[in-house]
Amino acid sequence: MQEMQNKLEKAKEELETMTVEGSAGGGVVKVAMNGHQRALSVQIDSDIVDPSDIDTLQDVVLAAVNDASQKAQDLANNHLGSITGGLGLPGL
Repeated sequence: MQEMQNKLEKAKEELETMTVEGSAGGGVVKVAMNGHQRALSVQIDSDIVDPSDIDTLQDVVLAAVNDASQKAQDLANNHLGSITGGLGLPGL
């Protein structure tokens, strides 16, 4: 049991350095996120920036953040699941 706990702690630490990228609007907005679902960067192509249409930009940024968040969650589930063997342990 102690060995599994050690492996889980190591895997959680590894997630800090693992990254995913979410995008929206055909790639005009990109969000990088680590395995702990923390946003690391946002890239916005100047083509999407229209001062008279901020609503579209906000929608595209939100979609990119949600895409990155889902990918980071999937990454964490897969990475930790490889250790737990799909036991469905709470808090993971």
